[in-house]
Amino acid sequence: MSTSNPAFSKETFAGFEQVYGANRSVAMTVQGTIGKTFALLGILTATALWAWNQTQNQQLSMAVLPAAGIGGFILALITIFKPSASPWTAPVYAAFEGVFLGSLSFLVEAGVRQKFGNEYPGIALQAVTLTCGTLFCMLFAYASGLIKVTERLRAGVVAATGAIALVYGISLLLSLFGVRVPFLYDASPVSIGISMVVVGVAAFNLLLDFDTIEYGARREAPKYMEWYAAFGLILTLVWLYLEFLRLLRKLQDRR
Repeated sequence: MSTSNPAFSKETFAGFEQVYGANRSVAMTVQGTIGKTFALLGILTATALWAWNQTQNQQLSMAVLPAAGIGGFILALITIFKPSASPWTAPVYAAFEGVFLGSLSFLVEAGVRQKFGNEYPGIALQAVTLTCGTLFCMLFAYASGLIKVTERLRAGVVAATGAIALVYGISLLLSLFGVRVPFLYDASPVSIGISMVVVGVAAFNLLLDFDTIEYGARREAPKYMEWYAAFGLILTLVWLYLEFLRLLRKLQDRR
């Protein structure tokens, strides 16, 4: 079972049914994963609101933004390489990510207001709304069978995600040498079209995440894998939110 989410792979849930199949009370379930996901979202939201208010009141050092981003990245790596630690690392990751997103979102929105006045407020709320709407739409499409996760679909999404990661990686490398890739950052029709495609790919990754979570439950993975699966879903949602934020900025720049 291939997936572009670094937290999910076939090997992640391999070999658990022989150990945990006899006792369902200690096995992973879809319902349990949903509960853990809401818990992580609650932590992320709380710390994001705190960071937003602190940044707005100029009570949060600018060093906190990169520190939270780096801390979240390190915790994500620890969680991916040691899933059994996810009941402790996933909530802390969500807290770090909330601080990063809350502070970043305010700075993005404040920057937009500084450039265009108060004509386009609320970009962060719009991105949150679009992310939540996309999550529920994709969940409905998956649960109703409207979109089935076939091997062809999975291969296409994984390939597209890999291509996006490659382009972003090259762009980051070029930026270290002062080279800016305009079609990723400007507000041209081509750039906006690329952002729409990236948003679409991120949304389809949610389908792969849902399917992987169900796979883990069928394999009767241990209970702590609910936290791990919830963490993996949060990774995709954070990516989707950031892409919506990027797309909205480009659309506002066109006005």
